[in-house]
Amino acid sequence: MSEPPRPLAGRLCIVAGASRGVGRGIALGLAEAGATVICSARSTRFGRRTEGRRETVEDTAEAVEEAGGRGFPYVCDHTDPKALYDFAAYVARRFGPPALVACAVWGGEEGFDGRRYSDGSVFGAPFFQRSLAPFEPALATGAYALLATTRAFAPLMVPTGSGLVVAMGFDGGGAPLGDLYFDLGKAAVLRATQLMAADLGPHGVTAVHLSPGFVRTERVIEAGLAAQSGESPLYAGRAVASLAADPEIRALNGASLFVADLARRYGFTDAEGGQPPRYDPASHAV
Repeated sequence: MSEPPRPLAGRLCIVAGASRGVGRGIALGLAEAGATVICSARSTRFGRRTEGRRETVEDTAEAVEEAGGRGFPYVCDHTDPKALYDFAAYVARRFGPPALVACAVWGGEEGFDGRRYSDGSVFGAPFFQRSLAPFEPALATGAYALLATTRAFAPLMVPTGSGLVVAMGFDGGGAPLGDLYFDLGKAAVLRATQLMAADLGPHGVTAVHLSPGFVRTERVIEAGLAAQSGESPLYAGRAVASLAADPEIRALNGASLFVADLARRYGFTDAEGGQPPRYDPASHAV
């Protein structure tokens, strides 16, 4: 049998938020394409794990190796500018400029069990009947983490006149996403990507926003919502790998893209072999 194509062989890719969920799916999608992937997140076998969960950056780095790439774990809080400076310095010393930075950091639902947040408020409850507590992490681990991460690595990418930043978010096309804090957190990620693209584009660096559907992440499965989810994390990973391999990627600078649309554009499938359609938030529970 012939070897599968490795369009990203030799490319250095950074995936923030890679310990689980969509971030892990992105790391594996890049691995399939032969990339070298630095898997970054807070959860590690040797220290703190977010919410005490079992998934770690080391697990993902090992899975990258098994999938055909080269995987390296790096523990980092992507809301900490000093930690990000150290991360970027490590990358510059050991690897050189990255070809791709994908940010899948999102902690806006930590403690959420599928119905209630950690402060006891119900998803979708009117904002004036609930605490403001979930709002800060929705912004801090969404748009702020994206901006801080890109700010750390842009100085490595700009001198090369190339590179791609992929911001994982959710574009509802203006439709309410079911919860005010979740909605504002995701809207901020989309707007931040558009504004960053305007600054990065003249320097040859492309920034795009990518919207998956209702993804079957570990958290979704544990909340008993797997049957409502339409795609695996690998679907988004293959979308990111396809974007990274596109020689005409600069034409998409600032665009808000959908995993389902890219599947048809580039011809990839989800893990099960199909091409799930766009997710419609109006007809499904988030």
